[in-house]
Amino acid sequence: MSNEHTPGLQDALDQMDIRNLISRYCWALDKNDRELFSQVFAPDATADLGGVHCVGIDAIWTRIRQALGHLDASQHITGSQEISLCGDTAKSRAYLFAQHVRRAAKDGPYYVVAGEYVDDLVRTPQGWRIAYRTLNVIWTEGNRAAAAPDLEK
Repeated sequence: MSNEHTPGLQDALDQMDIRNLISRYCWALDKNDRELFSQVFAPDATADLGGVHCVGIDAIWTRIRQALGHLDASQHITGSQEISLCGDTAKSRAYLFAQHVRRAAKDGPYYVVAGEYVDDLVRTPQGWRIAYRTLNVIWTEGNRAAAAPDLEK
């Protein structure tokens, strides 16, 4: 039996790897895990996150920490994933539901964002990585101030 995978099997493995990559992103955000985050994006990745264009993995991490670093907790959940493979590149989209908690926020500690991640991915020697990500917000609910980094206590 050969060690090489048939094309159908390789596509299934690639899709599984990409689904895990999308989940890894959520875990890295919610656990403030920079090392895990480095296993999600290509070093030269770009992203449009909440109206901010970021160039390079360090800029993407900085933007995310600006948005989440002051929170007591966050939980990012993805679902309804769709992945299109094309050799060593892929496109994906996934719904996002993100809960943000800041107990000290006046007028309520919770802010929820629902949206979608739209990604261009590339296969690297280390595995699949996001080359470009767009966050599209579809709706929000709760106290926006709970997610604001300049909350006065």
